[in-house]
Amino acid sequence: MEVIIFWVLLIDSVGANLMVFFGGGAWYVRHFPSVSKYFPPSKGWVVYYLFLVLLMGWMMTRLGISLI
Repeated sequence: MEVIIFWVLLIDSVGANLMVFFGGGAWYVRHFPSVSKYFPPSKGWVVYYLFLVLLMGWMMTRLGISLI
């Protein structure tokens, strides 16, 4: 179960980074204005989110949990 949650979060964080760094931020704000008011597409937060997910994956492998 933990592995499924990790992979979903990893896909989400990579998608968020791709969206923010490659121009999808304007599309996000235009199509989801109420959500973007509370969760703005900023580069700093999505990089931090990716870092936290990768840290979680590293800790899981240190505990002996296979991610594949």
